[in-house]
Amino acid sequence: MEHYVGLDVSLKQTSICVVNQVGSVVREGVVDSEPEAIAAFVRSKAPGAVRIGLETGLTATWLWTALKQLGLPVICIDARHAKAVLKMQINKSDRNDAAGIARIMQTGWFKEVRVKDLDSHSVRALLTSRALLVKIKRDLENQIRGLLKNVGLVIGRAKFNVFTVRAEELIADRPELIAVVGPLLKARQAIERQTDDLDRKVLARYDAQVRRFMTVPGIGPITALCFKATIDDPARFKRSRSVGAYVGLTTRRHASGEIDWTGRISKCGDAMLRSYLFEAAGVLLTRVPKWSAVKAWGMRLAKRNGLRKATVAVARKLAVILHRMWIDATEFNWSKKEVAA
Repeated sequence: MEHYVGLDVSLKQTSICVVNQVGSVVREGVVDSEPEAIAAFVRSKAPGAVRIGLETGLTATWLWTALKQLGLPVICIDARHAKAVLKMQINKSDRNDAAGIARIMQTGWFKEVRVKDLDSHSVRALLTSRALLVKIKRDLENQIRGLLKNVGLVIGRAKFNVFTVRAEELIADRPELIAVVGPLLKARQAIERQTDDLDRKVLARYDAQVRRFMTVPGIGPITALCFKATIDDPARFKRSRSVGAYVGLTTRRHASGEIDWTGRISKCGDAMLRSYLFEAAGVLLTRVPKWSAVKAWGMRLAKRNGLRKATVAVARKLAVILHRMWIDATEFNWSKKEVAA
């Protein structure tokens, strides 16, 4: 007999429900949120399991990977889609949610979520840690600038070690400022050392595909690596233009009856990749001197709709170009004919 299993996962325990072909509950239980415990329950109570469903969540990647390695037909579904079904139940509980997920598996009314491999997640963790350290360093610099401006001392434009040297020069003969600003400068230097260490680890992750991404104007090593880790597998998209929607760079639309409006970009998907692509597009439009068809197209948009909207449009196009380069295993195609923007 065919069985369909639903898992409602929490940090400590997982509620499991097994239903048959007509959606009737066959078995229910609660086990520890460990892959071995879940696999043992499923194999003993639902040996003919066709699909095992769990929602996206903090431990979904770990559980999905481990259950797959144990040979179970596990499927990860979007928590928002599951919520749309489960909210129809009057009483919400872990037991009822597990039964609802099992029936979703039984009816087939779901869209499977692509679960990235652990290597992509490790790269993402590395980039996230680096982004956090960069933000902390920037916050420390802003705090130091604000403290010094209150007493009429302006650091001005300063990057890297110049910032520390300039700040130390300004407070050299001010003991009261040394007591306040000194610890902040030391903290900034420590954060900078940690950031440099993570940058070296990022360099170790470069491969041939990342280098091909970096041939695109405006795309640096961090953006290239972030794109590769976020997309994970280019074959998951049938069309390259779908990548723009995946990272939230396409407009929202609402159409119902006589109502039909188009709004701002959806901002769905990964915020880090979206911000990096936006920065890359800004660099392409404002700093890259070499001509390209993408730059010419973006400059025409900027003249008509403004630089900000043009930057968003170019960011979406960069996502599409990077995906197509990945599929075709090619470098960026610089046009030989220069046309006025």
